Amino acid sequence: MTMKQLILLFSGLLIGGIAVAQDNALAANTGGGVKVVKDGRLDLLIKKQIYINTLAIRNQPGFRVQLISTNKRNEANDIKAKVMQLYPDYRTYLEYQPPYFKVRIGDFKSRDEATDFREKLSSNFPGAIFVVPAIINLSPEKEAGTEESN
Repeated sequence: MTMKQLILLFSGLLIGGIAVAQDNALAANTGGGVKVVKDGRLDLLIKKQIYINTLAIRNQPGFRVQLISTNKRNEANDIKAKVMQLYPDYRTYLEYQPPYFKVRIGDFKSRDEATDFREKLSSNFPGAIFVVPAIINLSPEKEAGTEESN
């Protein structure tokens, strides 16, 4: 055997012996079992996370109403702020598709729902308002059809 192999063998035996000695000492102190102590708040956090996961937003194809498409960020932000004040029950989105900022509102499952809402918007927002296809965010309640429509 070379000196390297001898040193590796000796160090492996030494490390193994230390590990066995630690296991024996731990078993003697705990009676062979492991006692886990956890904070009770962990259970609350787990329950809260399960609740959040059940309310998670689901993405699916649908429609939104587009109010403006402009290359001026301030103009888009102003329109978004105005629509959020007038229609707080609907989600409002500011999307950037270079070089345009697009303000869109709503998460509608059907084109008819979006078209009806577009008619409501036309009195407050002059100009071209379009119904556009989009990947929308639906909560499980709305997905099941139990949420009242606005």
